[in-house]
Amino acid sequence: MESPFLSILVLVAVVLLVVVTGGIGYLTLADWRDRRRREEEKRTTRSATPKRR
Repeated sequence: MESPFLSILVLVAVVLLVVVTGGIGYLTLADWRDRRRREEEKRTTRSATPKRR
């Protein structure tokens, strides 16, 4: 017979796995969004500044 302690332990492990996976996904998405925004700003500032000769 399965002990209730093991069931709770498995449930906690699954919940923590979901939370950690979600956090990694969020950080990856935020980094991708920020990188895209920085590249867009770099592109607009480069085209807005006059060229020197």
